[in-house]
Amino acid sequence: MDTKKSGSSKVAIIAGVSAALVVLAGIFALIYFLNRPQAEEGTKAYTVTVVDKDGNSKSYEGKTDAEFLRGLMDELQAKGDFSYEGSDGDYGLYITAINGVTADYDQDGAYWSIYVNDEYGMYGADQQPVADGDNFKFAYEIYQAEA
Repeated sequence: MDTKKSGSSKVAIIAGVSAALVVLAGIFALIYFLNRPQAEEGTKAYTVTVVDKDGNSKSYEGKTDAEFLRGLMDELQAKGDFSYEGSDGDYGLYITAINGVTADYDQDGAYWSIYVNDEYGMYGADQQPVADGDNFKFAYEIYQAEA
C-alpha cells in the first residue's frame, strides 16, 4: 500500500469535513441573523415605568432613536432622573439596581424583571428592541419557588 497516497486521502477527507463545518456554521449564523429580534429605526414614543420593592411607581415618557432598551435606559440616565446599575455577563446586562433600589438575588431572591407591553420580557435589556409605542416596566420582584 502506498503511504503517500493514503496520507493525502486522509488530508483531503479532513479538509472536506472542515470545509463542510465552516459552511454549516455560516448557514446557522445567517439563520440567526435573519430571525433575531429586529429593532425599528426612527423616532419612537415610549413609556418606562419603574415599580420598586415598596410598590411605588415612577413613569417616564418620551421619544427615542434607541434601537434597544439598554440604549433607552442610557438616554434616561443621561437626563438625570433615572439611574441603573448592572453588570455585563454571558447573557448581556444583568440589572442590579434601578433608581438607587438594589435587588440582591443571592440575599433574598430579589431581581429586576422587565415587562414589555404588559408581557414578561423574553430578552434582556441589550437585546430587547424598542418599537414605537412600547411600554416597558421594570419591576422589583422576589423569586417564589413553586410548591
